[in-house]
Amino acid sequence: MNVLCIIPARGGSKGIPRKNIQFLAEKPLIAWSIEAALESASVTRLIVSTDDQEIASVAQSWGAEITYRPSELASDAASSESALLHVLEDLEKHDQYYKADLVVFLQATSPYRLPADIDGAVNLLLTKEYDSVFSAYAEHFTGRWEIDRSGSAKPLNFNPLNRPRRQDRPVEWVENGSIYVFKPDILQSKGVRMGGRIGVYMMPVERSWQIDTLEDLSFIEKLMSHVSLPTLSKEEKLQCRIPPSNRLKRIKMLVLDFDGVLTDNRVWVNDQGQEIVCCSRSDSWGLHQLRAAGIKSAVISTERNPVVEMRCDKLGIPCISNTKDKAVALSQLAASEKIDQDAVAFLGNDTNDREALDWAGLAILVNNADPSLAPLADWILGSKGGRGAVRECCEGILNAR
Repeated sequence: MNVLCIIPARGGSKGIPRKNIQFLAEKPLIAWSIEAALESASVTRLIVSTDDQEIASVAQSWGAEITYRPSELASDAASSESALLHVLEDLEKHDQYYKADLVVFLQATSPYRLPADIDGAVNLLLTKEYDSVFSAYAEHFTGRWEIDRSGSAKPLNFNPLNRPRRQDRPVEWVENGSIYVFKPDILQSKGVRMGGRIGVYMMPVERSWQIDTLEDLSFIEKLMSHVSLPTLSKEEKLQCRIPPSNRLKRIKMLVLDFDGVLTDNRVWVNDQGQEIVCCSRSDSWGLHQLRAAGIKSAVISTERNPVVEMRCDKLGIPCISNTKDKAVALSQLAASEKIDQDAVAFLGNDTNDREALDWAGLAILVNNADPSLAPLADWILGSKGGRGAVRECCEGILNAR
């Protein structure tokens, strides 16, 4: 799946001159968004749209591709949509073999966004079959007012004679301007970034800061000097959803892919041609706890590799390697263990796991799995392959009991 990230950054900002390349905590402001996009597991291509040579140079130095837009699309009156459409049109003209399946629009004025937030918004669109998604934080009672021509304030969303308590009001979603994800045809056919079925990706208020004034820039810089960038809570790491406990309780066998699940998907090769991979010790303990609870586990791998077999031998779990059809191998394994299909969980990461994920009673993905697999997933973990994903999966299954 081609997930195109676009960051518009014009040179003529008025509130803060040269805003996009002003330094924030020792980095140009735009660099925070570029880094988040590059570290995202879902974004496959990143383009900064600008009219300014200096911004282009800075963005390129941080790893972004550049599309230059004409000055009329970089004026104060020009919309963000016009810049986004220009990038898509430019790609159609100059890169005819490329077609974006999804567009991620990031505003450079939101430096507190995490890579996991981008992935969460993309996964939400895919798993819930939305056409567009925007990020927002929750507020129970905004108590909004307007000032009329006489100078008198009037309420917009409540009756002063029956003023509700905050906790009695339904949750409202405040658009924070950080992340937008949409199908390209929404923008191309309607000229707007949000349309069709619209989803809301929830972010906490502390990650919803926007920089529009010099005071904002100074405040956020002071905040960053005292408080490190926020990290996801355990609950937030489960970006899409965790299956209900009754589904997890049914699981009697967890089957894993090897590369990209028990490893971080990298391999080192020495001068003798021997391969070395990186695994997580915490995953080993998770599988041990699973076995102690009477839940079986196994590995199914496409390759025949001594590293795979040796690691599985050390973990004490069966290994089926050199298999061309993981779904067939999975069904045969379940039959040999006399375990029903809906009691089998499969944890994968790449497109060669598609059939096994489709067959399994519970389809699970590591956090950095191929985004095209997301519609098949019942559970997308908060951890990456080789970085504790198996441990997280094991604990989730055990905690449901």
